[in-house]
Amino acid sequence: MPTNCRLYLITPPTLDDLPGFVKTLGVALDAGDVACLQLRLKDRKDDDLCRIIDVLRPEVQRRGVAFILNDRPDLAFETGCDGVHIGQEDSPYRQAREAVGANAIVGVTCHDSRHLAMLAGEQGADYVAFGAFYPTATKDVLHHADPEILSWWSGLMEVPCVAIGGITVDNAAPLIDAGADFLAVSGGVWNHPDGAAAAVRAFNKMFAAD
Repeated sequence: MPTNCRLYLITPPTLDDLPGFVKTLGVALDAGDVACLQLRLKDRKDDDLCRIIDVLRPEVQRRGVAFILNDRPDLAFETGCDGVHIGQEDSPYRQAREAVGANAIVGVTCHDSRHLAMLAGEQGADYVAFGAFYPTATKDVLHHADPEILSWWSGLMEVPCVAIGGITVDNAAPLIDAGADFLAVSGGVWNHPDGAAAAVRAFNKMFAAD
């Protein structure tokens, strides 16, 4: 039976060539099912971040893909994003929910912690994110998760879980088998040797075959 797992894209850590990325993104989104795209850019001024959102968001949303902003509930609401992803050092869940509204998506990083995941789920998070499962060059990794936490969560809760951290086509299978609802992937798509579209197709082939 096909898995329910879906692809959750995260933008590269820098977007110096925005027009070039828009083309790459469009081809990737058209290559297969993608649940959402998270814009994750650190240390950008608000005006610059809003400009990038205004360029990327329409490309994503017109394809029926959710556009999620990392860290900034206030800007997510102001710029028409579909939701926000918050870490444990960002806005508290309730504050984020108040900022984006009842109908927006709010996802919460829970690292490798069952306690943090239970708390986020009880508060009303739309998904919880576990990781990192593998080494990653996208960010400094302080927490390492085991696939077993995905099995535990999926057997206990209806709130979806996202696996994140160094995921590629080559190492994704154990996370799918463990019960991940979404695989959050950045470099594993954008740096794929055959291109981002090939990576999207390969992930979706894995989901369908599981």
